[in-house]
Parts: sequence; C-alpha cells; structure tokens
Amino acid sequence: MMGAQVAFDGDFGGARNVFVRVGSGRLHLYDQPPRDHGSGAVHHIGIRTDDLESLEARLRAKGAAFRSGIRDFGAWKYIMCPAPDGVLLELFQADPEKLDGDAAAYFSDWLDG
Repeated sequence: MMGAQVAFDGDFGGARNVFVRVGSGRLHLYDQPPRDHGSGAVHHIGIRTDDLESLEARLRAKGAAFRSGIRDFGAWKYIMCPAPDGVLLELFQADPEKLDGDAAAYFSDWLDG
C-alpha cells in the first residue's frame, strides 16, 4: 500500500536483517527481540552515517553511553547506544563497494541522490 520494496533480506551480525525502501527513505528491520522484555516491540532504530568514528567521538564527548566499542564486519560497522526513551540506536556505516548483490545496490544509491 505504501510502495515499500524489500531491497535486502539476509544475515548481518548473526541475525536476519531486512532493508526496505519506502519512497526516498529506508527502514532496517532486525530480527531480535528486545532484551529487557518490557519496553516495547522495537529492539533498535538504525541510523546511517558516513563517518562512524567521528560521530562516536562527538557523542562520547557529550556524555553518551555506548554498550561496546565499534563492531566492524568489514563492509558494515556499527555501535549501539541507548536513546533517552530506552530504545537502542544503532549508528552504522556501510561500504557498498565491499557488499554484494541487493545489499550493495541498497546502500550505493542511498547517498547519491
């Protein structure tokens, strides 16, 4: 009904990830239930950046608490931090030149237009 299109449905970081295009926006759905079993149905919200290390440094300087350091999978790296409402934010950077197939296409056209 909203013209959404599944661009990638596969494994990243040991769990099923689904990337969906909705107009010029993107959704990232991650198949993992919330760990605290009480704050709601959303485990986290993914936000893409083109310079994860700088973003992490700026947020740490402002007092943001992270669950761990940056996790780097080569083509994909991310770090998690809690938002004020308890929902996790996944701050991530993807390198389309290191990805294959639908995942590469999904991320390569994202910043071009």
